[in-house]
Amino acid sequence: MGNDLFAFIGTYTRLGSEGIYTLRMNGDTGELTRVSVTTGLENPSFVALDPTNEHLYAVSEVSNFDGSGGVTAFAVNADTGELTQINQQSTGGPGPCHLMVDATDSMVIVTNYGGGSIAALPINSDGSVGELTEFIQHEGSSVNQRRQTHAHAHSVNIDKTNQRAYVCDLGMDKVLTYDIDLKNGKLTPSSPASVDEVAGEGPRHFTFHPSDKFVYVNNELGNTVTVYDLASDGALTPKQTESTIPDSWEGVTHTADIHVSPDGKFLYCSNRGHDSLAIFSIDQSNGEIARIGNESTRGKTPRNFAITPDGRFLLAENQDSGNIVTFKRESDGTLTPTGSEIDIPAPVCLQFMPVGG
Repeated sequence: MGNDLFAFIGTYTRLGSEGIYTLRMNGDTGELTRVSVTTGLENPSFVALDPTNEHLYAVSEVSNFDGSGGVTAFAVNADTGELTQINQQSTGGPGPCHLMVDATDSMVIVTNYGGGSIAALPINSDGSVGELTEFIQHEGSSVNQRRQTHAHAHSVNIDKTNQRAYVCDLGMDKVLTYDIDLKNGKLTPSSPASVDEVAGEGPRHFTFHPSDKFVYVNNELGNTVTVYDLASDGALTPKQTESTIPDSWEGVTHTADIHVSPDGKFLYCSNRGHDSLAIFSIDQSNGEIARIGNESTRGKTPRNFAITPDGRFLLAENQDSGNIVTFKRESDGTLTPTGSEIDIPAPVCLQFMPVGG
């Protein structure tokens, strides 16, 4: 029980959930049990913990804050997983869908998908969020006339140096890089400021290799993963793109989330429609990938998924079938269902925290 984890589950209340669910995972078996649910927040689709695990931040994927979405701060009880709301602030734009806290616990950066913008908000000493200190409106479009008529900032990831934030913009077909100024709460475009994805691919989520030499971006519309070299100055250079689905697949599908295993040997990407996790091996010398298979997520429309810090288990969230399935990760990267499955309405995001903090 000493290696048990809490799992905080972001959901869509518009699809019947009650809010943010707290689960407990047995670190030895992967079994999940429901602990509690935090209500009173509309569409808390994505959640993020601060570096100390003392506070959790959740977006409200709405436009009810004077036409914008919101971010809510919670205090976390390390022993029970209970969340206590501290305060809320506007994100400056509609439809926020992703956020991340910097390594010094000074700033939370939020992407507003609906509005195609990003915002930075200061974090106060009590964990509350202050009014935004930065708001940047993206401008641009791409070739998909249904999904890319304007900017859609989809995710933000902060690098290991805590100096740069990378933002995938699905509508612009770009990955943008910002320098972080923690003292003044500002974000400024890096040099180079962005890298272009192939037109129509739709970059969605972004993850670093543990070596910090490579990054991986899943493209929602193209159903692909792009591999980038990561230079010491933060510049990205695309080097390879691979499909996340079998060549024989003819249905409609879109990628959702992407993560590298803690040992850096395997990459996983979720497919909504094909309802699977694509599994790739990673060449440690150059970061390039080779798809070794796809594993069904045992549900419908897998969104976010998470790998336990020790790399033993992977939890897949199926939004439309309302279930979370535990898989054991094998030494060859493949996934084996453990038999543990729990029903949670409309799960979207999952963040782990050790029980006890």
